[in-house]
Amino acid sequence: MAGNLYQWLLPSLGALLIYGLGQGFLKKWSLEVPPAKFCLFLFLAKAFVNIGYFIYTGSDNPFTAESFSFNLFGIIAYILDGLGWIFYFFSIVYGPITIVGTLSAAYPALTILFARFFLGEQLITMQYIGVSLVIFACLGLSYSPSQPGEENSRVVHSKWIPLGILALVCWGMAQTIAKHVYNISVLEDASGSVALLNTIGGGLTLGLYGLLKGVKGVHSVGEIFQKHSMVPTMMMAGGDLLVIIAYLYGPVSIVSPLTGAYPLVTLIFAAFALKEKITNLQWICIILLLFGIYFSTTTT
Repeated sequence: MAGNLYQWLLPSLGALLIYGLGQGFLKKWSLEVPPAKFCLFLFLAKAFVNIGYFIYTGSDNPFTAESFSFNLFGIIAYILDGLGWIFYFFSIVYGPITIVGTLSAAYPALTILFARFFLGEQLITMQYIGVSLVIFACLGLSYSPSQPGEENSRVVHSKWIPLGILALVCWGMAQTIAKHVYNISVLEDASGSVALLNTIGGGLTLGLYGLLKGVKGVHSVGEIFQKHSMVPTMMMAGGDLLVIIAYLYGPVSIVSPLTGAYPLVTLIFAAFALKEKITNLQWICIILLLFGIYFSTTTT
């Protein structure tokens, strides 16, 4: 049991760390990278990381007649994941970032709900308490009060509400289906093949959207390798890969909230690198989050 726990817990905590740092760097350089261009760079990073991992694991060719359902659901999962990103970026354009950013942290709640009804995952009472604390803490950590005059500088449109909800539903469904892909796999370790499907799904969404909307203004391939685009996108792609590995061994009902707790790392990064002050509410959420992580990984 301890071995199984660490097989998914360590990748989950690693994803939490990398996601948090990636979001921190993205926040630091957000004005330098338009959303569509970020989507394109994120897809390129995914392709580099995932295909490299596929080759490293020496996975068999997944595109066989026997693996049709595995491939179909895998591609659907990561098409939904990519669509979630696109809906999220549009919701930021139309809506108040202080609310949209908080709303986006709630997707693990949908994942737990979907996993309960569609995958039959059941947690013990202490784990349900833990994941609930993690979700509520993430909501609190993601909340950022508006600065004076900030809201007046943005044009807020009601379109952000359905777009934000669509992003949540897409992400919740994507993570649930990604776990289902492992459940129907006949391979002992399908993580390499899933990583490849992640790239295909990302290419059909993030890559296509980035090519259509983000190529304008790119004057050289070298721009991709500048720190403000390469660092955060490589970290996000690395976090995705660790989540894929964690799903192989662990319940999505716990892995999703844990990896979604990256605002904790982003907050610490912002406090030290960007000199942002940690509020009393955030300190409370940090404590709740730590208790939530402890309770959610309880196995007895």
